[in-house]
Formats: sequence, C-alpha cells, structure tokens
Amino acid sequence: MKSMADLERIRNEALDQVNLRKEKGGTRIVVGMATCGIASGARPVMMALIEEVKKRNLEHMIVTQTGCIGVCKYEPIVEVYREGEDKVTYVDMTVEKAQKIILDHIVNGNIVSEYSIGAYEK
Repeated sequence: MKSMADLERIRNEALDQVNLRKEKGGTRIVVGMATCGIASGARPVMMALIEEVKKRNLEHMIVTQTGCIGVCKYEPIVEVYREGEDKVTYVDMTVEKAQKIILDHIVNGNIVSEYSIGAYEK
C-alpha cells in the first residue's frame, strides 16, 4: 500500500501528463495513434515527445494524438503545427528522432528535413 503522499505525487504526475496534451498554445505536436501507428511504435515516440517537452519546461505546447493519418507505410508519423508556419510531417519516427525534433525544430526552429515526409517521397 502506498502512503497518501505517494498517491498524491502519482496523481500530480498523471495530471501533468494530461495537461501537456490539453494545454492551449502556439505549437501542437500530433502523433498518429491508429492501429498501424501503435504497431509501428508510436506510443514510445509520443511518450518521448511528452517527456522532452516536460524536461525542457516548454510552454505553449500541446502534445496529442490522432487516429489514422493515412500513410501507413511511413508510421510512426508525427505532425508539427506552429503558428504562422506550414505543417511539418515527420515519418518513420523513433524515440531518438523524437528527441532530436524537440531540440532542433521546437527549441531551435530548424526543421529536420531528413526526417520529413518530403525526404522519404523522393
């Protein structure tokens, strides 16, 4: 059995995770979590994105999920929406790639073009 303090800590950590998915702001990161995405590893990718956002104390961010994005062969897929910019679709994502996306694209403003769908379609 956990103490009341342990239970409160666990509750607050869970609420922090949920709030990262609901907070309104300027950047929205969407992970395709349909069956094909989950089977391809989208869940660890999403958790890595959430952890990186939390670790870096990034504000005005939404990390959320959606159903089918429509190109199963490129799963896991992550879409980044930033105010005033075109959507960027990243494909064949891994935990390591997700961490790089947060650092390079979200923090430093540099699209990681080699992970984008445009690079894969050439």
